[in-house]
Amino acid sequence: MNALLMIMPAIGWGLLPPVVARIGGKPANQIFGTAVGALLSALALFVFYHPHISIASFLIAALAGAFWVIGQIGQFIGLKNIGVSATMPVSTGMQLIGTSLVGVVIFGEWSAVSEKVLGALGILVLIIGIWLTSIRDQRSGKKGHDKNQVNTMIMLLFTTLGYIVYMAIPRGLSSSGLAIFLPECVGMVIAVLMYVIVTRQTAIFKESASWLCIAGGLVYAFGAITYILSVNANGVNSAFVASQLAVVISTLLGMIWMHETKSRREMMYMIFGLVLIVSGAVITTVF
Repeated sequence: MNALLMIMPAIGWGLLPPVVARIGGKPANQIFGTAVGALLSALALFVFYHPHISIASFLIAALAGAFWVIGQIGQFIGLKNIGVSATMPVSTGMQLIGTSLVGVVIFGEWSAVSEKVLGALGILVLIIGIWLTSIRDQRSGKKGHDKNQVNTMIMLLFTTLGYIVYMAIPRGLSSSGLAIFLPECVGMVIAVLMYVIVTRQTAIFKESASWLCIAGGLVYAFGAITYILSVNANGVNSAFVASQLAVVISTLLGMIWMHETKSRREMMYMIFGLVLIVSGAVITTVF
């Protein structure tokens, strides 16, 4: 049972990108539906589980949820611009590097020299993995596509900071993961509504894609809740490393569901890059 629980987060988080990409719509449709779906799941969980959380912790957790929106919007824009199989390895690798550095600088992790050496090695492996998955064949007449890819990578670099803050904030709270899930989702929905209003995209409330993307929020919540349960059952390191298989699931499903084609050379680099990204996660987390 513990082994099955360990892979459930990867399934949920791995399904999110291809599910919303398959549904379609604009990034605003996708982020709205995902946030609403996550909130509905959190409310359903609250009916059966009544966690105790202080007002201060609730507000801080809601702030973390707002930062998640920044990262997720960037990811959805990436899906639209360069596809699932190109976006997810880069986004995941950047998150792993960022959270590792935050752990060292802010939370004092990797205190021993051996931990610093292995941690630096893990980050180097992640960087190489990201680079390999981003390699594309040179094709005539594709300069515009190459520029779009570079711009999207830069955008992902900055928006991933939202993910990093989202993952860092709860580490400073004493409340359990299940207790902060509802306030995080409340923060997500508030941030999404602000984003939609400020960017003048309120028409999405009437578009079917927005409501269909609630399915994305449900699979995201499935991943988040089972991850919390897996941490309790299997420990943080094992649960975290297993959850990183999500990048493999999302990348492969992006090619299957969205018919994202790659040359033999690109496929070889992508597979090797994915192996390095998962290996980097293991090195920075376990050793």
